[in-house]
Amino acid sequence: MAEGGIPNKRFRDKPHSSLSCFAMRLKPGQEIRECLLSYVKENNLKAPFVLSCVGSVTSATLRLANVSKDTPNEIIEVEGRHEIVSLVGTLADEGHLHAALSDKDGHVVGGHVMGNMKVFTTAEVVIGNCDMLSFTREIDEETGFDELVVKEKV
Repeated sequence: MAEGGIPNKRFRDKPHSSLSCFAMRLKPGQEIRECLLSYVKENNLKAPFVLSCVGSVTSATLRLANVSKDTPNEIIEVEGRHEIVSLVGTLADEGHLHAALSDKDGHVVGGHVMGNMKVFTTAEVVIGNCDMLSFTREIDEETGFDELVVKEKV
């Protein structure tokens, strides 16, 4: 990123990566994050991300945004049948996924996926991979968190 949060001109002005797509269906009881990270590792994907995911879960562990000083990074356990209305993120290293889940009344909860996201009936997932890039996660001194680093493959 350039100063002010503007993407590096090189990544903004020209396409620099072809895209490969991988589709799968996860079955009841499988843990989504674990399955996706295993698939990425087994297939040696270097710049993977979730293109699409629809399905349902019976549980999920989500980290919420900082609510206050007393409850930074609050973690909640979502239990019961929920539809996956969104699953997005990168799958480099340990991944960085966010999910939005809807209950039987249409109420939505969302956050950073920590794990325990178990499939209820199905999870239909399409993973994209930027073939000419490499994603890693490295500690960012400014944020203190593992943040995405994008590099062109040589």
